[in-house]
Order: sequence, then C-alpha cells, then structure tokens
Amino acid sequence: MEDSAVRTVVLALLAVDGVISAVVGALLLPLYLGPVPFPISALISGLVNAVLVWAAMYWTDSTRLAALPLFTWLFTVAALTLGGPGGDVVFGGPGVMAYSVLLFLVLGAGPPSWLLWRRNRAE
Repeated sequence: MEDSAVRTVVLALLAVDGVISAVVGALLLPLYLGPVPFPISALISGLVNAVLVWAAMYWTDSTRLAALPLFTWLFTVAALTLGGPGGDVVFGGPGVMAYSVLLFLVLGAGPPSWLLWRRNRAE
C-alpha cells in the first residue's frame, strides 16, 4: 500500500475516533458520585482528543488535517445538542448539569486546541 493511502486511512480512522470520543464522553457526562455530579468523562474526552490530535500530527504536516479528530468531535457534539425524537436531549439536567455542554466543550476541546496552537507557534 502506498504511503499516502496509509496516511489517508489512518487520518480517517482518527476522525472516526473523534466521533466515538464525543458520543461516549457525552453519554457518560451525567455520571454521579452519590448526590454530586462528577463529569470526569469531559476531562477524559479532552485527553483522548489530545492523543488523537497528537497521533494525527505524526501522520501529517498540515495543521488542518491534524485537527481532523477535533473537528469531527466538535461536529458530533454540535449534533448531540439538537433534540432527538420525542424531545430527548443528551446535554442538560438540574443544577450544574444545565451547563454540561459548556463544560464538555471547554474540557474536551481545550487540550487538543492547545496542542495545535503550540504546533502552529513552533512553525
């Protein structure tokens, strides 16, 4: 298999992993420890996204292509904010969980964005 074909397949798989990270992180976001909300999946999703972007940076010199897992993650989170059939919502809840989407965006997109910003400054 040619090197560019391998690169394309790997970047496509990393983009799919960005979607999986968003879905799993969003569904585990309303995790509670007793009566206290414990949104650890937002932080884990941010770390997973940083690893995905780091791996993409290994396979491409383009910052835009390296950001592909982050872009698919953001697109998936945006799609999850829309209501489903019957008015079902993924994000929301009482108290602090009403701001869960903001917390998820900051903690999930922050680490990979910082990694891309650092790479851009180094170039």
